[in-house]
Amino acid sequence: MKELRLANVPDCRFHYQVTEPTVEKLHRFDLYMGGILQADTLIPADDKNRYLVSSIMEEAIASSQLEGAATTREVAKDMLRKKRKPRNQSERMIYNNYQTIQFILTHKSENLTPEMLCQIQERMTLNTLANPEHAGRFRLNDEVRVEDFTTGEVVHIPPPQKHLTALMEWYCAFANEEPMNPKASAARGFVHPIVRASILHFLLGYIHPFADGNGRTARAVFYWYLLRKGYWLLEYMSISRIIHQSAAQYAKAYLFTEYDSNDLTYFINYQVKTLDLAFTSLQQYIERKVAEKKQLRDFRHLVGLNMRQVSMVQELVGEPQADWTIQEVQDRFDVTYQTARTDLMKLADLGLLESRRVGKAKLAYVRAAGFDELVAKLR
Repeated sequence: MKELRLANVPDCRFHYQVTEPTVEKLHRFDLYMGGILQADTLIPADDKNRYLVSSIMEEAIASSQLEGAATTREVAKDMLRKKRKPRNQSERMIYNNYQTIQFILTHKSENLTPEMLCQIQERMTLNTLANPEHAGRFRLNDEVRVEDFTTGEVVHIPPPQKHLTALMEWYCAFANEEPMNPKASAARGFVHPIVRASILHFLLGYIHPFADGNGRTARAVFYWYLLRKGYWLLEYMSISRIIHQSAAQYAKAYLFTEYDSNDLTYFINYQVKTLDLAFTSLQQYIERKVAEKKQLRDFRHLVGLNMRQVSMVQELVGEPQADWTIQEVQDRFDVTYQTARTDLMKLADLGLLESRRVGKAKLAYVRAAGFDELVAKLR
């Protein structure tokens, strides 16, 4: 049993153990998420950018929905793909989350500091807080309470604000694996990166350093730490989507830890299980996409389409109301303006798409009137 004492703050003492089923999963993660096994084959090279963009969108949407964002995945993805400005607070939460994840990807090699934590929270909560002054700074009082959103019952009272400076310095030192005062932490020696990331996730929620945005910031830190430690595959996974599907268990993992004398084992086990489900979900997603590409090979060769064009047609088969713009093709497939324009015009010339004006200058391509009949013939 390992112990953690946080900056000698009263009642901030935790313990945990790594169970055998968790050790087995951690070994699997080390092989496939951070190691070299299947590094070149799990995700096809020509699809990596598209999968990455899609996973970042999924994570931004699900993480925001966990905090109350009320919009559909379809509407949210359309906003992000087309770089449309958010129309309401829910869309703003998702947009902020998406931008913050990209910020984390570019800063994953940097040490975590209290200032960086405040930057992450500020980006997450921009223009979404009832009190804008709460963005980008730690809470200034002890008025924050964590409530059960269904019953309104207070389920957690964070440590006093007077201890925040010491707690956040300890937190960043733990995240950066810096030497700490032996009296402040009895957890010496090796801590598996995924276990440490899970503890970081939990502790930010427990300390609750911000008036709002703690959950989104905690999940962002989880990503930051594991990407920093070389778990590259995490970029293609949406942890929050799995958490959103098991929101009750997520809340219970927090509560059980606190109710059982601050035993972090509950939360670590939950987080590792969630990561395992997200990894399995990614594998299944890739298998489906590879199967779809195989089914479309004959179609591709018959009419001389490239794989980008095949992907666009495939999406329009499943989503008849979808549309494509040159900018979206550029972003989704990481190509130049001219390449994106040529792709769309070829599909229009074949009679699969037709253009329409959106606003004064924007041109969008939608399914042509005879789309279904033409696809059936070309197949």
